[in-house]
Amino acid sequence: MHPRTPARDWPQALRVASYNIHKGVLGMGPAKRLRIHALQEGLRSLDADVVLLQEVQFEHRRHAMRLAGWPEQPQHELLGQGLGMFAAYHTNARTRHGEHGNALLSRFPILGVSHEDVSDHRFEQRGLLHVRLALPQGSAGAAPAQVLHCVVVHFGLFRGGRKRQIERLAEFLARQVPAHEPVIVGGDFNDWRGELGLELAAAGLVDVSARAATAVDPRHPRWHHRTRTFPAWLPLMPLDRIYVRGFAAHGLGLGWGADWARLSDHAPLLVDLTAQARDAQRVPGPGVARHILHG
Repeated sequence: MHPRTPARDWPQALRVASYNIHKGVLGMGPAKRLRIHALQEGLRSLDADVVLLQEVQFEHRRHAMRLAGWPEQPQHELLGQGLGMFAAYHTNARTRHGEHGNALLSRFPILGVSHEDVSDHRFEQRGLLHVRLALPQGSAGAAPAQVLHCVVVHFGLFRGGRKRQIERLAEFLARQVPAHEPVIVGGDFNDWRGELGLELAAAGLVDVSARAATAVDPRHPRWHHRTRTFPAWLPLMPLDRIYVRGFAAHGLGLGWGADWARLSDHAPLLVDLTAQARDAQRVPGPGVARHILHG
């Protein structure tokens, strides 16, 4: 199926979502249920042009035998085909029964895919998924090489490891992304303390997933300004974020409530962006408008 064109008039708007899908499965033991098919419909309702996904199952041999309806293809392929979007994936972790990692879905063609291992120790396998997208002519301000860089992240559970991982992310961006090309970085930062962010601000990226408030510093919002995304049924912790360079945000959404809690333990984060000309790609004013998508 050929991906359909973006739902909004480019370059006036671009909708980006970040979502930890919990490997498309919820529950424990006998109560474990396959949710990947229902999750596909949830993603469809977000109507995003680019979707950054974490905990995407490439294969799981035990689940394939025990859970009715387990898809034959990897989850990123199932979602991409079902939504009519291009898909990219790379494994972060290999387990006894399979492997999982980060993925990206896009309505724009994919130019290239790369991966950077940022595992801090052998007990947590983590990586960065870097996807280069081809934007239509005339987008991203005055940038001549119509390329959008997207990096999907999923950081570790330990404070020191997360600090080292975001430093490696900043180094990766400096090494792999030309300074004049637009960037979107998003995913599950596992940073419930709200300590990370200045490392990306130094690279010219702005956190566009902070809640609107007159006192918000877009370079490093305080904990209580960050959008809370976990757990999905009643978000209390700001684990998921979206950072950008070359864009301004004008709308922020969160999918939470009973229906979304049946799909994953995280709530999906959604932001509407508009491209900025190169001379306007500096830290924007405080906050963005917020709307809530209840489940």
